[in-house]
Amino acid sequence: MNRTLVCALALAGVVGSAQAADLGLDGMKDPLPDTLTFKGVTIYGTIDVGYAYQSNGAPFSGAMYTGLDYNMYGSKQNRQVISTLTNNALSQSQVGVKFEESLGMGFVAIGKLDTGFNPASGEIGDECASIIRNNGKPFTQASSSGDGSRCGQAFNGQAYAGLSNAAYGTLTIGRQNSLDLDLMNNYDPMGMSYSMSLIGWSGGAGPGIGMTETARWDNSLKYIYQYGPAHAAFMFASGSGDDSLQGNSYAGNIGVTWKGFSIDAVYTKEVDGVYATAPYSYTATGTTVATATCVSGSSAPATYSGSTQLTNPGCNTLSVTGADSEAWTVAGKYVFDFGGGYKDLPSSKLTLFAGYQHAELSNPDNPLNLGSTTIGGYIIGLVSNTYYTTHRVNQTEWGGLKYELDAWAFTGAYYHLDQNSYVLSGTACTHGGSTAKNCSGDTNTASFLVDYTFTKHFDIYSGVSWSEVDGGLVNGYIGAHDNTTWVSGLRLKF
Repeated sequence: MNRTLVCALALAGVVGSAQAADLGLDGMKDPLPDTLTFKGVTIYGTIDVGYAYQSNGAPFSGAMYTGLDYNMYGSKQNRQVISTLTNNALSQSQVGVKFEESLGMGFVAIGKLDTGFNPASGEIGDECASIIRNNGKPFTQASSSGDGSRCGQAFNGQAYAGLSNAAYGTLTIGRQNSLDLDLMNNYDPMGMSYSMSLIGWSGGAGPGIGMTETARWDNSLKYIYQYGPAHAAFMFASGSGDDSLQGNSYAGNIGVTWKGFSIDAVYTKEVDGVYATAPYSYTATGTTVATATCVSGSSAPATYSGSTQLTNPGCNTLSVTGADSEAWTVAGKYVFDFGGGYKDLPSSKLTLFAGYQHAELSNPDNPLNLGSTTIGGYIIGLVSNTYYTTHRVNQTEWGGLKYELDAWAFTGAYYHLDQNSYVLSGTACTHGGSTAKNCSGDTNTASFLVDYTFTKHFDIYSGVSWSEVDGGLVNGYIGAHDNTTWVSGLRLKF
């Protein structure tokens, strides 16, 4: 199908939503209570399932928490028309528990535990497994895969506890969203949708500041303070040999919210970060280097003599690049609240969004160790600690608007990432800015989404996005450099 037909399908999904509303489903009885709370403990969750069509995609992965490679950025294996049931196109399906318990004198004990999963496969979100399952396959046979901050941990979302006080602020400790992820959750017009948003799709283009595993920090302390319209936050992660951040890292945030306007700025320094890449025998030419039979229980990397593989990797091992990353991010939004009630008109509001991030990646301060582990217990079986002879610079910009009319929401957004030309392992870009991976390049994403909310707990959506890559960012791609994705689905929240 061509792009025109895809857009027609998206419109059909919107019309279907409108017809559902005309049938009176918007007035259906909500079978769920407002919250599932007992004695300060609340169970919550989201289930997002639907259908997707892609002009250039890869088959569905039961482990990858996005389900599909919705965006062309970083998706070298995207090469064919995909038409399939999918999940998590708009939101991460998850289940969790949180608690609030008053301790007196204004102090409240708080905590949260949650994990993301794929309802279409029944598996816990595990990006690292999606990479390993493609081991030994050429790109022409690979399913969707990529690195991420959810790698099969029991609690792959957040897992923290702490204290909150209206006068003194909130202090929490554990596994938590990075401050960049907090900012983008608030300022992304598409709400960090995997299918509609570049920064939702790729932690490397946004919340992970170049390394997608670091969108969430383990062993971290976060402090948030609010004073009138101003707020500030500080975050620190104690580096560990079994985390995505193996060196001590920190970040700070300042922001203001006043009437309909809000703005936030974040500075982040991540040290000794982990970025997992494709399996050992994975090649862009569509052929395998050699048989990649893994060895159960082994932490050894694969070794080669030319194109001949001499030894096989462990079944739980990853190829990893170590890096430090430094970034500053600023984003803002303004809400025009048109109210409602005049001559029985429904309530409506328009929100404008904009953001920018400058991220620089360099070699790690302390080399990552072969045989150590990253999140999910995955073993580093092959590691590069000298990848960036000069800094790699990613600049990401985004903007959009969201119009809400009673139960309807219409959102349009645009995202752009630009990569500089840098020296890679001692080799400069010598291809005139073409397709060497360290040459300059960029990626663009444009998207439009319609969402209809029947009740507090149930909504349906339909949207279309287009993405492309150019220059050095197309290195290793086996087919087209652009992709159109249409998704339509339903979402249950409790």
